[in-house]
Amino acid sequence: MQLETAIDFDRNNARAIFQLGHTLRSLGQPRAAIPHFEKALRLNSRDPNIGSLYFGFGQCLLLLRQVNEAIDLLRKARAGNPRLWFFHLWLAGALGLSGDLDEARSALTEAIRLRPEVHSLARLLAHCPDYSNPRHWALCDKTLNIGLRRAGMPD
Repeated sequence: MQLETAIDFDRNNARAIFQLGHTLRSLGQPRAAIPHFEKALRLNSRDPNIGSLYFGFGQCLLLLRQVNEAIDLLRKARAGNPRLWFFHLWLAGALGLSGDLDEARSALTEAIRLRPEVHSLARLLAHCPDYSNPRHWALCDKTLNIGLRRAGMPD
């Protein structure tokens, strides 16, 4: 894999390490992705896109049902860049899964305001091709999607 080659050339290439974590998460391997997000955060704690690092890490934790830890990271992601709709969406799913339905609905409302075409789980899947990996979507179905349904997102 090219990312692994880039990391072999530079063990401190935080962007490649982050991208490898993102790829592993998209392939439905959140546990394998976590060390990459942790290392990218250590290497690049002043990254202007730090929200993306928190987001990827938070996604993995949510997919592994570590909901409270995921919420903390997803809140940091949202604070890092509140204009990104998917930060709000995943936070809504985590909050819905935790039972905090008022805040989950608020986050879902903001996600849909920012990206109106993603107003259902079917539209989410159509809009985000990296979610179409069967292993990843199966994990979403057991976590994210349950929380989003609780927050009011239709199938």
